[in-house]
Amino acid sequence: MANAPGVPTWVDLSTTDLKSATEFYTQLFGWDTEVTPEPEAGGYTTYLIDGKQVAGAGPIQGESQPPMWTTYVETSDAAATAAKVVDFGGSVLLEPFDVLGYGQMAVFLDQAGAMFAVWQPGTHGGGEIFRRPGTLAWNELTTRDPEGSKIFYGGVFGWKAQDMPLGPVIYSEFQLDGARIGGMMPMEGDTWPEDLPPHWMVYFHVDDCDAAAGRAQELGGTVSVPPTDIPPGRFAVLSDPQGAFFSIIKVTPDRLM
Repeated sequence: MANAPGVPTWVDLSTTDLKSATEFYTQLFGWDTEVTPEPEAGGYTTYLIDGKQVAGAGPIQGESQPPMWTTYVETSDAAATAAKVVDFGGSVLLEPFDVLGYGQMAVFLDQAGAMFAVWQPGTHGGGEIFRRPGTLAWNELTTRDPEGSKIFYGGVFGWKAQDMPLGPVIYSEFQLDGARIGGMMPMEGDTWPEDLPPHWMVYFHVDDCDAAAGRAQELGGTVSVPPTDIPPGRFAVLSDPQGAFFSIIKVTPDRLM
C-alpha cells in the first residue's frame, strides 16, 4: 500500500555534502542518480533502481539544520493537511508551496516536536519501487509522547495504532484501512539521550543486514546499533559520513511490506 493519501510515499536526505553523500549511498545500495535540471533545485538528486524512483537528496536549507532523512506522507490536499496539523496540536514549519510543478510540499512538527513532511503529487508521484533491497522498507516515529501521537496522527491522517509488546516497551504499528504503513517506538529508558529530539526514522531493505552494516563502515559511515534480530527481521541503525541517521533491515518473508 504505497502512493496513496495518508501513506508514507517518499523520503529524502538533507545533507551538508551532496556529492559525498551520493557516493556513499550509491555504493551502499546500488542506486543510480538523476539530477534535477532546474537551477533553483540546487542539484536535488533522485536515486533510482532500474530507472524507478527510490529516494532523493539535496543540500540543507539552513546552517542550523543537521543532516537528516525526512519522511513524506502523501496527501491529496496539502493546505487542508496543514490546517489539520494545527488543529491537532502540531505546527507548520513550511507552509504548502509548489515545487517546480513536481508537486506541493509542506513541513510540520507534530504535537511532540517530531518533524515530517507531506507531498501532494504533481508530475512526481513519490516512490516507484518498494519491497526489494535498496528501497524504502519502513517509517518509524520515535517519541516521548506515544499516546499524544496516536491522537495527532489519527486526527491528521486517519491512522489507527495497534499496540504490541516489544521487550520491555509497547511498540505501536500505524495502520490505514487495515494495512501496516508505519510504526512508533516510545523513547523510554536509559537508551535514549535526553537531548535526542523525537524524530522519524527511515528504514531501507537490504538482503544481508550484517554485510550492509559492514559495507557502510567501509564507506565512512558509522554503526550506531549493530545488527540485531527483532520480530520483523534483522536491523541496524547507521549514520552516513555527514551524520544523517538511517536504518537498514532484512525483513522476514512473512513480514515483507
